[in-house]
Amino acid sequence: MLYSQDQTWASEALERFLLKMTVMRERACTKIPYTTKNGKYDDNSTLAAEKSMGIGWWTNGFWAGMMWLLYHETKEERYAEIARFSEEQLDTCFDEFYDLSHDLGFVYQPTAVADYRLTGSQAGRRRGLHAACLLAGRFNPAGNFIRAWNDWGDGRDTTGWAIIDCMMNLNLLYWASDELGDPRFRQIAMLHADTAMSAFVRPDGSVNHIVSFDPETGILLGSLGGQGYGEGSSWTRGQAWGIYGFALSYVHTGKTEYLDTAKRIAHYFISNIPEDGRIPTDFRAPVEPFYEDASAAAIAACGFLELADLVPALEKDLYRKAAVKLLRTLDSRNCDYNPDTDGVLRNCTAAYHDKTHEFHIVYGDYFYLEALLMLKGSDFRMW
Repeated sequence: MLYSQDQTWASEALERFLLKMTVMRERACTKIPYTTKNGKYDDNSTLAAEKSMGIGWWTNGFWAGMMWLLYHETKEERYAEIARFSEEQLDTCFDEFYDLSHDLGFVYQPTAVADYRLTGSQAGRRRGLHAACLLAGRFNPAGNFIRAWNDWGDGRDTTGWAIIDCMMNLNLLYWASDELGDPRFRQIAMLHADTAMSAFVRPDGSVNHIVSFDPETGILLGSLGGQGYGEGSSWTRGQAWGIYGFALSYVHTGKTEYLDTAKRIAHYFISNIPEDGRIPTDFRAPVEPFYEDASAAAIAACGFLELADLVPALEKDLYRKAAVKLLRTLDSRNCDYNPDTDGVLRNCTAAYHDKTHEFHIVYGDYFYLEALLMLKGSDFRMW
């Protein structure tokens, strides 16, 4: 009965999302948004004047990802048309070799791969496999990790850096391995996941954001605070990437250590959820100032719901209840369903030490939508 009530609520929340999206999608049909300015989406569909944002930005798959999720849910062809705009614009990155980093999974799985899986598009398949080959090429066998960012041009050497976010990008490699019947992609993904288990995840279930290795020897040099409060802190979006990413690595490989790791991170996250359900940017940051990150809540909810599908019946309630608490909090406190403004999920924070906090970010919307569909019982899983 309780599960049925959750599904009913998720359907009602999804209807609110859809009502806004039918209007909002037309305002943004030729854009690739990241955030909003004065209530309207910005646009990253062209080359950036500076090496930030623009067509190479790591979030550029999520708008199309929402379109593909809603295409599957509603069967409305308009969603597919809008999604393909993003997919085709992203060819610029391939053509120019522009900003191609470890985030190829975030960019091309919700665009090209989703297109192929849902419609059989051979162009989507080619793009997805090309992206997977580029991602595999970032693997460093000295240390068994996938290099995160490219050179930023600011004097910092990122050659040996890996980040927890990449656990989600591994899904592109798992897909390519299955699609081609070639185990090399899966082996690279698993080697990186094994490294992440030992180098990123602490005994208490908290995680590092950035880990630095000597790129020549693979020796672990240390961790960096990254987008969290500082070294040794607990950046909540990184926690969420860890929960969802390790759960999905278990789904793709059956390696029980990945499931156990996802559960350990999840238990740490659940034990730190505030009474009011609002997730801070970092669990170990000072009480004041409080910077909320609604996107971390949405991603964690997806991870909890994935875990609920993977564990025995006695464990399901723990994860499902945590997901529902987060999602209901987002719906009641963070969602803007006004059709006259763009974006749905407010109060997302990209990084603790950024100048701007608590604003709309497109991946917040994406994972909120994905979580609602998972809770409702959708049979399509993006990752």
